[in-house]
Amino acid sequence: MSFAALPTDLSPRPSAATIQALVAGLDPVLGDRITTAAGIREQHGHDESWHHPAAPDAVCFPHSTEEVSAVVRACATHRVPVIPYGVGTSIEGQVIADRGGLCVDLSQMNTVIEVRPEDMDVTVQPGVTRTQLNTHLRATGLFFSVDPGADASMGGMASTRASGTNTVRYGTIRENVLSMTVVMPDGRIVETGTRARKSAAGYDLTHLMIGAEGTLGIITELNVKLHGLPEAISSATVAFDDVAGAIDAVIASIQYGIPMARIELMDTLAMRAVNAFSRLDYAEKPTLFLEFHGTHAGVKEQAESMAELCQEFGGSDFAWATKEEDRQTLWQARHDAAYAAKALRPGMEFLATDICVPISKLAECIEATQHDVTESGLIAPLLGHVGDGNFHLVVAVDRHSEQELDTLAAFNQRLIERALAVGGTCTGEHGIGTGKRAYMEAEHGEGWAVMRAIKTALDPLGIMNPGKLV
Repeated sequence: MSFAALPTDLSPRPSAATIQALVAGLDPVLGDRITTAAGIREQHGHDESWHHPAAPDAVCFPHSTEEVSAVVRACATHRVPVIPYGVGTSIEGQVIADRGGLCVDLSQMNTVIEVRPEDMDVTVQPGVTRTQLNTHLRATGLFFSVDPGADASMGGMASTRASGTNTVRYGTIRENVLSMTVVMPDGRIVETGTRARKSAAGYDLTHLMIGAEGTLGIITELNVKLHGLPEAISSATVAFDDVAGAIDAVIASIQYGIPMARIELMDTLAMRAVNAFSRLDYAEKPTLFLEFHGTHAGVKEQAESMAELCQEFGGSDFAWATKEEDRQTLWQARHDAAYAAKALRPGMEFLATDICVPISKLAECIEATQHDVTESGLIAPLLGHVGDGNFHLVVAVDRHSEQELDTLAAFNQRLIERALAVGGTCTGEHGIGTGKRAYMEAEHGEGWAVMRAIKTALDPLGIMNPGKLV
């Protein structure tokens, strides 16, 4: 069979009788932790994206890997779609149940199972959030580094290959997961690896599951790396007259080997939005948000070197933050940027899109994108993790205006085509879901056919989060 001939809708929406039989069959396992109540179903039919919501036919709340296994086996028997759900912070429609089915809400699997300070790793259930984990670790001198902004769950972050503001120093979730326990589409429980820091033993099942968006299985436990809390932390903001100067400073800092922990960019409109939303008084210019981790002497040297370098590229209005409360205010402003952008047009939906390009192409790509924003008439603040070439646009849009939606769709397509043309990707960290599936073939070519073959081999019934990614 050719890849083009592979069926694309292996899992149509189940009938009411099928759902009734599924729920009745799982009652001995879950009791009142499985429901068809309309309010709960609607709550689980959307994420933080602008994509149209679609409710599942039922929702369940397992407490263990064994319960998840029983749920998936029952769904396979009845050929009911399975939609894994963390805390609903995804933004490409990953949890939308557009073919109905059973939503498996993992939020009650939220135990930190074991912390091993001597190995600098921890075992957690998938419903543990990053904030919960770091609160639990507070007395150990260790922390979990992946910070996508939202208080996402560990399983959700692994499923969407999350990254965020700390990536430039500590890596994405991909570099911080050692192994996982995964329930496969037929209900088998698989350990994807060990806690060893490296292995050459066979296929890398751990990284196959990372970024799979629940299309290959459900993550029920994770072993993740921890990092030592730095002795000293210093944060800063620095404003530039234009985006090109800010990006040139970023590129130079990387080339000179300044060990940055965070390098974030917000454009003029994003700064204006944050000032209004968070009642701050930053300069309304393209601005870098910086952070340095290390010893007191090392952080001082790094900060001074970066300040001198930024001045060479037109940086000014430096604002340093070494106190914990001041740093929290600075980074909260950055994390609130998406909601600040949405507040520019109250009552509107927002589309947050993200591309990632080679760092040498970042300035030209951003400049072309900003010109496109102006020409299209969209309101679209720009922000990004520019230390690794990733930037976002948060576009406030009237969902009921066909003209706006058409303009937005054309703009988003040009943005992605621009990224692909310079060797970039259609998504740096948001994932594919339903929102970016149309660009997978253009980015991966025959590689996408291989992904579809893997999906078909592992999930022949097509029940695992159907319609997403592949």
